[in-house]
Amino acid sequence: MDVQTIISALKELRVSGVFEEYELQDKIAKILSAHNISFIKEHKLGPRNRIDFFIDNGIGIEIKKGKPNRTKVIKQLERYASFNEISVLILVIERSMDIPRYINNKLCLSIGLNKQWGIAI
Repeated sequence: MDVQTIISALKELRVSGVFEEYELQDKIAKILSAHNISFIKEHKLGPRNRIDFFIDNGIGIEIKKGKPNRTKVIKQLERYASFNEISVLILVIERSMDIPRYINNKLCLSIGLNKQWGIAI
C-alpha cells in the first residue's frame, strides 16, 4: 500500500462530535477498512511504544485529539521513527500541527482534520 493512497483515504474523513481519541481511532479504522487498507491497531514497536495503526511497508499512523503539546508529540514520533520497521509516519491530528518533514530520515506527514473540515480554529 502506498502512502498517497492512505493519505487520500484519510483526507475523506469527516468527523463531528468526537469527544475521545478512541472514537477518532474507530472512525479511522472504518475508513481504512472501507478502502481495503489492511492495518494492525495498537501495534507494539517495542517496550512502551505502541503506534495507533501499522500498515504494510512500514507506514505508521499516530492519532492525536485536541491540541497536544508539540514537543511531546515530536518526541513520540522520534521514538517511533527510531524503529527499523517504520518507514513513514503519518500524524492525524484534530487541530493542525507542523512537524518536521523527516525524523530519523523517515518521511513524516501531518493531516490536520480541522483543515479537512474547513474549520479555522
